[in-house]
Amino acid sequence: MGTFGLISILALIDSWRDFLGRVWYYLSHTYKIGNLEGSITSLIGGAIIFAVALLLSRTLSKLLQRRIARRAFLDPGIHYTIGRLTQYLIITLGVLLALAFGVGLNLTSIAVIFTALSVGIGFGLQYIAADIASGFILLFERPVRVGDRISIGKEEGDVQSINLRTTVMTTNNRVSVIVPNSKLIREELINWSYGDPRARLAIPIGVASDSDVNLVTETLLRATEGVDNVLSDPQPKVQFLKFGDWSLDFRLLVWTNRPRLHVQIRSDINYRIERLFREAGIEIPFPQTELRIRQGSLHIDAHDRLVIDGEEMEATDHD
Repeated sequence: MGTFGLISILALIDSWRDFLGRVWYYLSHTYKIGNLEGSITSLIGGAIIFAVALLLSRTLSKLLQRRIARRAFLDPGIHYTIGRLTQYLIITLGVLLALAFGVGLNLTSIAVIFTALSVGIGFGLQYIAADIASGFILLFERPVRVGDRISIGKEEGDVQSINLRTTVMTTNNRVSVIVPNSKLIREELINWSYGDPRARLAIPIGVASDSDVNLVTETLLRATEGVDNVLSDPQPKVQFLKFGDWSLDFRLLVWTNRPRLHVQIRSDINYRIERLFREAGIEIPFPQTELRIRQGSLHIDAHDRLVIDGEEMEATDHD
């Protein structure tokens, strides 16, 4: 019985050895498609290489950003740019190594792939390619940096991240707006954090045509006194722009070192202008229309309708 059991065990081991040999043969067998060749094991190895490169890129990127951020003399946006470029470089190398290990990709095959991609870009991927190229322009040229306050179109917010294809900005309502990178390069935008930290804000205001312009000027200057984030040097200034159709048009100019708060600063000044104008008896006019009748008479009937010589007149509002 012992000898029979030993023989059975050896036979079982031998059958498993044959099974595992066949499995390994299919896993390691090289398949060839065109100029590419690889096996299941090589594909698995390539996937592992890519996963390691992806993990390594994120780890090294965050490590570099933390180390560079400790250097106070460097621009805060530099550590983000270096971190992103490092991440993209490691991922690119990881993809090339994974393809070389997985399917035996060489430089000739890479040229063929890029040729195919260029044809695809010409047929419909040009927008994606433009976004990616614009992403690198933003990282190298840095007209917009992480943390900047920007206005583009009707949206305004703080830049949270500059990715390969899109940029994420957060508005005052804590809403994330996804903007294609090409839009930041192609369209006009306002960067409230770029260059000189000071910015001039213009607040237009119209007053009644019979107002005292000297009193209006003095009142507007008083409205800027004591307002948070408004600089006293350069001093606020009032400009008399023009004689409007129904108003005298002025412009109040103030300087601030917190341009990202321009909406709140305008609001604070407008509150003070309204209160001071009311105290000084300065009227803010509204659009008026003057109607002249060459013949006949005009009156209002019992139903509040305009009547000219007994004929009802339809009133029309014009902006």
